[in-house]
Amino acid sequence: MPATDLVNGPVSALDPAIAARLRRTSDGLVAAIVQEAGTGDVLMLAWMDDEALHRTLTTGRATYWSRSRAEYWVKGATSGHHQYVRSVALDCDGDALLVTVEQVGAACHTGTHTCFSDDLPAVPGESA
Repeated sequence: MPATDLVNGPVSALDPAIAARLRRTSDGLVAAIVQEAGTGDVLMLAWMDDEALHRTLTTGRATYWSRSRAEYWVKGATSGHHQYVRSVALDCDGDALLVTVEQVGAACHTGTHTCFSDDLPAVPGESA
């Protein structure tokens, strides 16, 4: 679980005005959709808690909460495939973030540019 205080809940220096707008999952997370600034490609989906968002907003480096490792990770810290933040936007419901980045190297842990490279068969819809 992300950093918490048993009495006061999540521990973070995130601006309270921003924190109040977030609609978190039951485990305190918000989905972060990551988009490449230059191409508009959707690169990946990751998770942030208040502290990960605070670190992202204040360092310019994309920081996420790893659900599998139960720890914070800065994209590229071990792989060298860094994400430099250009902007962060909150969706209208407060339950998703759009993180626009300059991507250095592959975004996906499999070594591909984007995590969304496995197309599924879908019937195109008709426009109105």
